[in-house]
Amino acid sequence: MSATCASTLPSDGAHARLPRGDGRAEIVFGPVHGATRLRHLYQRNPCRVFFPGTTDLATAVVLTTSGGLTGGDRIELDLAVRKEARAVITTQAAEKIYRSAGEPCNVDVRITAGKKTWMEWMPQETILFDGARLRRATTVRATDGARIMAGEILVFGRLARGEVFRNGALRDAWTVERDGRRVWMEALRYGAPENVLLEHPAGMDGARSLATALYVADDGAQHLETARGLLDGNQSRCAVTCVNGVLVARFLARDPWVLRTEYARFWTAFRHAVAGLPARLPRVWEC
Repeated sequence: MSATCASTLPSDGAHARLPRGDGRAEIVFGPVHGATRLRHLYQRNPCRVFFPGTTDLATAVVLTTSGGLTGGDRIELDLAVRKEARAVITTQAAEKIYRSAGEPCNVDVRITAGKKTWMEWMPQETILFDGARLRRATTVRATDGARIMAGEILVFGRLARGEVFRNGALRDAWTVERDGRRVWMEALRYGAPENVLLEHPAGMDGARSLATALYVADDGAQHLETARGLLDGNQSRCAVTCVNGVLVARFLARDPWVLRTEYARFWTAFRHAVAGLPARLPRVWEC
């Protein structure tokens, strides 16, 4: 072996810790002369934010330049819309969570909306590779008079490759506060081997994808029957309920593409029904 390609380990046998991602994005939209404009932006690798032209609402697109996350990585997103502004925040593509050697990756999303606002947080799928370990916490804070739509899609494995998420760990938690009062919480926890949660009839019952959509607003309960009517004819297992004024829609499907299609159709139809907005997706969802 030549001297130029030789390498040695430390004498005590310890391995250097691999570098990990520590990304952050802060996005604040607010009113300027009657229109919604970006008021604050901070971004740190591997998070980047883009602002595509749109004929609908002010839009921000978040992407992870690393191409995915793995054990030890951390992402923080602070997303806010100030009084009387309206905006949509989404992601450029599906987020991939790679196999971890032990540590979880951590994702914290904090969503804040002021009075008389409309805000949408509509990220594309999170794909959990087999062996992935993810801890994600999403906190929604709404002021009286705010209207927020927020959601997530989880895909359990790279199904096109015949891979199912079997041996990883997941904790996906939601917290909703209205005027500083906690009104809704839930946490999905998965850590059992061999797909017990995914296969059990009292769990996912064979589903390979799961989606959640929330509508947090003063009039949430008034739109319950409207939301239920938008689910008619779906192939996925889906339902809507309302808890303390938080409208919660849930979708389960064996085929992630079916779920994505029906979830997107619900989202666009619901925003049109409750806010009179065009029944269309952010442009990046159609690329």
